[in-house]
Formats: sequence, C-alpha cells, structure tokens
Amino acid sequence: MRGQVQGVGFRPFVWQLARRLGLEGEVLNDGAGVLIRATGARLAEFLAALGTEAPPLARVDAVEARPAPVVRRPFRIAPSAGGTVATRVTPDAATCPACLAEIRGTGRRRGYAFTNCTHCGPRYTILRELPYDRARTSMAPFPMCPDCHAEYEDPADRRFHAQPIACPACGPRLWLEAEGLCLLDGPVRAEGAEAPQGMLRAGDPVAEAARLLARGGILAVKGLGGFHLACDARDSGALRRLRLRKRRPGKPFALMATEEMAADIADLAQADRVLLRDPAAPVVLVRGRGLLPEEVAPGMTTLGIMRPYTPLHHRLIEAFGGPLVMTSANRSGAPQVVGNGEARAELAGIADAFLMHDRAIVRRLDDSVERARPPMVLRRARGRAPGTLPLPEGFGRAPRVLALGGQMKGAICLVKDGQALLSQHLGDLDEAQSFEAFTRAIADHAALFDHRAELVAVDLHPGYRATQEGRRMGLPLAEVQHHHAHLAACLGDALWPLGAGPVAGIVLDGTGLGSDGTIWGGELLLGSYREVLRVAHLAQAPLPGGEAAAREPWRNALVRLDAADLGDLADRLFPDRPRETLRRAVAAGVNAPLSSSAGRLFDAVAACLGLAADRQSYEGEAAMRLEALEGTGAPYPFAGLDPAPMFRALATDLAAGVPPGAISDSFHRGLARAVCAPARALVAEGRAEAVALTGGAFQNARLLAACLAELAGVPVLTHRAVPPNDGGLALGQALIAAARHMGAAEAA
Repeated sequence: MRGQVQGVGFRPFVWQLARRLGLEGEVLNDGAGVLIRATGARLAEFLAALGTEAPPLARVDAVEARPAPVVRRPFRIAPSAGGTVATRVTPDAATCPACLAEIRGTGRRRGYAFTNCTHCGPRYTILRELPYDRARTSMAPFPMCPDCHAEYEDPADRRFHAQPIACPACGPRLWLEAEGLCLLDGPVRAEGAEAPQGMLRAGDPVAEAARLLARGGILAVKGLGGFHLACDARDSGALRRLRLRKRRPGKPFALMATEEMAADIADLAQADRVLLRDPAAPVVLVRGRGLLPEEVAPGMTTLGIMRPYTPLHHRLIEAFGGPLVMTSANRSGAPQVVGNGEARAELAGIADAFLMHDRAIVRRLDDSVERARPPMVLRRARGRAPGTLPLPEGFGRAPRVLALGGQMKGAICLVKDGQALLSQHLGDLDEAQSFEAFTRAIADHAALFDHRAELVAVDLHPGYRATQEGRRMGLPLAEVQHHHAHLAACLGDALWPLGAGPVAGIVLDGTGLGSDGTIWGGELLLGSYREVLRVAHLAQAPLPGGEAAAREPWRNALVRLDAADLGDLADRLFPDRPRETLRRAVAAGVNAPLSSSAGRLFDAVAACLGLAADRQSYEGEAAMRLEALEGTGAPYPFAGLDPAPMFRALATDLAAGVPPGAISDSFHRGLARAVCAPARALVAEGRAEAVALTGGAFQNARLLAACLAELAGVPVLTHRAVPPNDGGLALGQALIAAARHMGAAEAA
C-alpha cells in the first residue's frame, strides 16, 4: 500500500480486516509504505476493502499485489522494516471527536492536554525519521505506562499502535511560568532549558492562564509546530499592547475560536464550516461581522479564524470562554519560536506568561492559511505539509528534481516516483533564521524521503539566496523564469497533462526577474511546461528608489500619475514627500528600474486613496486595504494594458467625491477586463486551450472573482492546493525542469 498510510491507523485497520475475513499472514510498515503478506479464500474481497474502508486520515495512491510465499500463522502486526523511503509522512491532525469527548469525560485522560489516537494528534512535527514508530519521534523519552501499553496492543482499541499515545501517568507534562513561579500539573521530566523554570507549585496551568488572559495579559502557548502569542480578541488594550510589543502595527492577527464562537463574529457559509472542521484545522479567511475591535485586523473586512486543534487549545478556549488572538510567537520578521529556552529568550518583554510542555517540536510549522470560497491554499503549512501532490499525466518518468523556490515565502519541492513533495512555508529568505530553516529543510526532506537529486531547479534571479544555494550544489542546474514557474505551478495544481496544448497565463504579482533582464509582474504568457512566450504585459513604469518603491506606495503613485499627465494631482496628494528629487532621479535613470509589476500598480491606486501611502507595515498592506473597501463602480478604462486612462478616470472620481469603495471596485473590474480580454482572444483564436490565473495578486478574492466573470465560457485554471504566491514557485520550477529534461532525453 503506497501513499499516506503510516501514522494513520492503517496497520490495525488491516489486522482487523484480515481477521474479519479469516486471512492469515502479517502487516508491517516499511520504507515504501505498508507491506501486507496475506493468504486465504477471501483475498479479492480483502483487496477491494483496503481501498474503500481505509482510515479517515489515510490517502491510498496505489495498491501493488503479486503472488508471494506467505507463512501460515494467525494474522499479526509485524515489526517495521527499513528500506527505500517512498511513503508519505502524515501531516499533523486536529483532535478528533472521540478524543475530545474523552478529555471532557471522567476517565483517566480527563483534561489531559496530550490526548490523541490513530485518527488525530501530532505526526510530522514530532517525527525524526522514517519508518514512523515511537522510537523515531520526540515521544521516545516517554515510555508507555501499563495502561497505555495495553491500549497500544489491543486491536479493538482506537489507540492500537498509535505512536504518540500518552496519558497523565506517562506522557508529556504541562506547566505555566509567570513572574518566577511555575504552576505544574505533574512531575518534572524534562531537563535543562526545556524543563520548568522558577519556583514550582502544583495547580491547574490552564485555569490560571485563562485568568491571566481575562485580565488583559499576553500568553505564549506552545502548540504543535511552534509557539503562539495569545490575548483576548475582544480587549482593545490587550491588542494594542501585543502590537506594540511584537512590533506589528497593522498586519491582521489570526484568531482561534470554536465554531460557535466563530459564527458569532463572522458570517460563515457551509463551505467555511466544512473547512474549519477539516483535520488540518487551517486558518480560514471569512467575512467578519464588525463585532471585534479594529485592532484585530486594521482596515480589513475579513478575519482569519482557526478552530482549536490540540487538547490544550480546546481546554484553554473553554476555560477562557471567548475567541483568542493566536498569532505566531516571534518578533516581527523573525520565524516562530519552537523551544522552551528559545521562547524565554526571544519572547521576554512580549509575553506575560508561558504555557509550556516537555514534548519537543522537531519541525517548525506555521499555521496553514486557506479560503473556502473559492477553495484556495494561501499558505501551505501545518496540517497540509508534508502531504504530497500527484504529478500530471506525462510526468511518470520525471527525474528526481530538487526545486528551491524564490526569495519570498520560501518553500522547496522534491519530485520522485510520480509525486511532488512541496514543503511547508519556510519564511522570507532574506531573514537569517528563515534561511537557516531553508537549508535545514533541504537536508531534512532529502533524508525523510530518501531523495537524491539528479537536477536542481532555481529562479533566474542571481541575487536570490535560494538560487545561490542551488548553484553551490554542483548538480545539473535548471534556471527557470519566475513567472513561467508561476504558470507551471497553476498547471500542475490543475493536473494539466504534459502533452496538452498551450495555455494563456495571466500572471500578476509583485516582482520577478524577466528573461529580458527587466522586472516583470503583470504578464500575459502563452505556453506550457517546456516553453513560454511573453505575449503582452502591463505598461512599464519606473520603480523610484528600487526596493523602496515596494515599501512606500506613494512612489508608485507619483510615477503613474506623472505618466498619465496628472503630476499636479500627485503634488496635491503627496505634498510632504520629496517629489522633485524622485522625479529627477527617474529622469536620469538613477535607481529607477522599469517594471510591469501589478503589485506596484495596486500600491499606486491605494496610495491615491490614502491607504498606507507613506509606508507599508507589512507586505501587501496597501493592496489588501484596497481590496477591503466596499462599493460598486463601473470598470475603469485601460488603453490595452496601459493604465494611464484608468488613472485619469480615477482622478475625475476623486475630484467628484466618489466614495473610495466605488473607486476600488472600478479599479479591480477595470484591471480584470484589461488583462482578460487578450487572454480570451488567445483562446478564441485557437492559440490557447485554457486560461490560467496565477501569481500573488490572485490571493485577492475580488480580483479573482472579477477575472472569472470576464472569462465566463472559457476554460479557466486556478489554484487550489498550491499557493498562487511564491509559496508555489518551487512546484512550477520542478515541473519545468523535469519537462525539459525529459524532452532533451527524447530528442537525444
């Protein structure tokens, strides 16, 4: 059995099924998946049931069956074997209903914060190496007590061979550290920096943590893939303190709430509820009802909500009685902290108390971020990674490729045996700790999946740290243009066959080095995996100050308004900015590279409306605030892909006092019409078989909806499981490199 079949209760399921059908033999984990040796009269029925009755977290990719000698014995679960690793590693899964009922019940696990079974609990974040057995996880320091061992060995128990099984008598312990005291719910087992610190006393850490939150305190909470910072989502004072201490002035906070709490603060459609209940428990973007303080998500109409996904989170939310901010525990720009000692050092001065435990986090994993309407993964992380993705038809003979992605939203991709392993979000690689996590991930994924790369794929940009790392590896190198990689990622997500016809790709993002050496970002491409043609692009504009233009939206507004003969409007909108100095630099071509960036066009329009005009406090702030404005307007005109007429219409509306929401709508609809018209024409002319919408700008639900409306009746490919932003680049790079390699081999 190949696929996601380890750590999901597959062996006990097979054991019970074989016993039910009167078969003899054995089942075991090995490097390729789950190996079954079985004999008996009902083998055909057994084979059929393996696929139809598999456990809820299992994903069966292939069943390979052949005759073999089988030892006649009562069917058993045999010890795991090694060998070549081809199996998936199971992502972490949210607490299942059975375990949640047990925590709330009267048995020996009542209130126990580390309750789990074969259908839920930690997997990837505790795994050190395959095969997936307790000795190879961070549960190894916690020997099972007799009661847990009896459950582990009982085929009728849902914890039969559940590797993270634990209870208060033998498992990890929970404690709360605050003001030199440590409130502990059991004996100390950890040592050194991971052990409790301060004067020890017995008590209920969760109840005391809830009281601290109710007083407006900020709590550091150790979860599955790292620490979170929590505070009362209804307390403006606590929210302001958290923003000040974390140095995060405007970026929206994620929330944690039960489904009932979420329904009180957001408008939940059925699709939202289904995604909230998913075992991955991602942060789900939903429409807020305006009942929480503005400090939760300044300028936004959407909220990011996840349900409690560990017993500890359930206990904390229930003890507190309301929604909590649950944002990654780090200083702005740094990765999430994972160790107890690291948390004390890095979060001093931010957190008032620490809710900790002594089970080590082997891998840092941020929370996944997703949207249900339309379905889209925006950040692939906890609960989704390291799930594999099937390669499209035609890639069966693909070489083993290692693709290293881009500079922002780092992620790597490994191709092997018809599958693509797209890593979790690793952060922005210009940050030292994120780059360290990136280099560790390369070695970690290669070891976990027994992957020996034959080919390395990187971005064209020589300054990207991922590109530089790939060049140092000494392997055959495939350099892939940034926007071609975006297009290929969308094609791969949609399982577009290698041998299918060309696609028109509308690729809208911030920046990427083009094949002509200029900065691209608003592209219409025509092609497929092996080759691509740049058909059209947004009219170029200088980036005054280079990278500073991405931080200060007024700079982009200035050059776009000047290009539309609206320099006087720029003077009125930005009277205190060094306009003439910038204009002279642009005229002289000093630090003002030309770019077709759609991201900078969004910044320019937002700045005209006074949204984060002087400086963005986080990536995409201006565009997100622009998207959040509500109103209705007629599409603004473009001259082909030149936005100058759009800015003249915008100027007219500003002078007439048209509401900002209507201006935002006119811009979104006008841009969608401008980019979709030539793409639709390529399909109508027979030059393209479909249109693909990709790039970070398509995280914008408003733009995506407008483009889908413009392309009604045309086959359209969009992202679902692979992020449209740079988090999906590595998949596109891997597919392009593999396709070209196979093409060259065929030609030879």
